[in-house]
Amino acid sequence: MSSSHPLHSLYTDHGAWLRNWLRAKLGNAWDAADLAHDTYVRILHAGTRPAAEDGRRYLAQVANGLMIDLFRRRQIEAAYLEALRVLPEAQTPSEEDRALAVEAVLELDRLLHKLPAKARSAFLLCKLDGMNYRDIAAQLDVSVSSVEKYIAAALQACCLALYSA
Repeated sequence: MSSSHPLHSLYTDHGAWLRNWLRAKLGNAWDAADLAHDTYVRILHAGTRPAAEDGRRYLAQVANGLMIDLFRRRQIEAAYLEALRVLPEAQTPSEEDRALAVEAVLELDRLLHKLPAKARSAFLLCKLDGMNYRDIAAQLDVSVSSVEKYIAAALQACCLALYSA
């Protein structure tokens, strides 16, 4: 990347600041360096550039989103590993199968977080907790027809993701 590239000046002006900011938030230099790198990659792929005076705010906003993704991923991985601990050894999946399962759950998590909150909640209450539509409606304080629409929207999003991959 040449020194005339806009991302170059964003990096040279704020790269050290971003790594230090992330290190303070994350508590270690390794994750901070990884997320700083991922922040610039995300900006490069998006093709967007902040105004010079907005560089740090923009970097912090992108990096904060990546931090949320990192924490969500770690939380999902920890829950999955905890669920595996109760399985008999003969049923424990291989490391490759574990990695594939975690990636699938993360993809589902990303997909569900694109839905409105009530649609996501209705879908999870139905599919994970086994609640019926009437109980979901009461819990979410909406009509049963709204629950039907929420779950239909979630299922449609899942189907679109499955068949567009």
